[in-house]
Amino acid sequence: MASSSSLPSTGRRLAGTPSLRPGVASLIPGLPDDVAAVILCLLTFPDQSRLRATSRAWRLLLSAATLLPLRRSLRLPRRHLLCLFPTDPSLASPILLDPAAPTAWWSLPPIPCSPQLYGLANFAAVAVGGHIYVLGGSRFDARSYPLDNPSPSAAAYRLNLALSRHRWERLPDMRGPRGSFACAPAPSGGVIVAGGGSRHPTFPSYGSRTSGVEWYDTAASAWRVTAAMPRDRAGCVGFVAHGAGDGREDEFWVMGGYDGYTTVGGVVPSDVYCRDAVALGLWSGKWREIGDMWEEWERERLGPVAAISAEDGRVTEVFMLDGHNIFRYNFSSNRWSKEATLRRKIPSTQSCGFIAMNGELYVLTSAKAPVETSSPWRQSKKRLALEFQVYNPVAKTWRLLTTHPPVNVPIDFRTAALCTVEL
Repeated sequence: MASSSSLPSTGRRLAGTPSLRPGVASLIPGLPDDVAAVILCLLTFPDQSRLRATSRAWRLLLSAATLLPLRRSLRLPRRHLLCLFPTDPSLASPILLDPAAPTAWWSLPPIPCSPQLYGLANFAAVAVGGHIYVLGGSRFDARSYPLDNPSPSAAAYRLNLALSRHRWERLPDMRGPRGSFACAPAPSGGVIVAGGGSRHPTFPSYGSRTSGVEWYDTAASAWRVTAAMPRDRAGCVGFVAHGAGDGREDEFWVMGGYDGYTTVGGVVPSDVYCRDAVALGLWSGKWREIGDMWEEWERERLGPVAAISAEDGRVTEVFMLDGHNIFRYNFSSNRWSKEATLRRKIPSTQSCGFIAMNGELYVLTSAKAPVETSSPWRQSKKRLALEFQVYNPVAKTWRLLTTHPPVNVPIDFRTAALCTVEL
């Protein structure tokens, strides 16, 4: 919470606080409106969303147009929320979590979808400001044959969390359908995507791959095609590194993934994973090849990647989860160095999520955990628990959090999607 010295005086109006007309009740009876505004500003996002309906004054104050300038005037740190897509977002609701209140989950509406399409997977979830985008993916179409052959999707959806009534907006389709691709917020406010395709769950040789790159122009509400990657690549990750290129040019980096397949014993298809990275200059529009990031004997593939951003949104550090260890990427040497080891080891049979939020790294695992009962004669029940192992790369410290999301079955992070949204 902000210190008393940083709080504004109640004798003057705080920037961003709505002015109330004469005769209109104060925000909180008995308190000056400036003090009440600070209290409401510090509430968690789920509480703010529920309290908007309290009064007209509260609805005005807790709108994004008022709340964000107010938080900036108070010099409060940026607030990032975790957005979790447990499974197909057209069937199950995405859910939000404010890390300031690990027990407060907030459900969002499912994405509207044709009833003939099902099993959306390998889609990208990314947030730009207070907007959440769901892009592409691989779908099964009940009207196609064979039924077990997924097809890439070009669909794009967007949800504005600043609106009091949350509703998904259908955007123009991407120029090229794709699933399992690199995606990142563009510096101009849009979204940039690269690579991908549609991968069969059992036979990778049946999947498609692409090198295409495009970005969403929010001003024109249209997708623009830009220079393609040097070669096809799917299953990759992406982020925008500010000032990493020649002349401190902003670049869109694409790491890892697979660009082909081989056969094991001449029979079983197997992916060929990339050890290199490529970067697109966002001013020059040219790609440069970074080279291999590790030796062949070090690891088979790139693990989950998370990028930490500074207060201005610029990516400062990039980390990878590899087994039980977290590695830090060195831009100058193009190598990964060990940063830390998880407090609790994760079995190889259990999936986990990895994401950066509020300057820390979160490792997520889910499982059914027994719930304590008040009576020793009652049969113990099991409830889904989501555990966070949180690492602070500045302080080099760990902390553990456990919460119970509104989901009935354990989350498979191989198909679930994660993103963070700033409010």
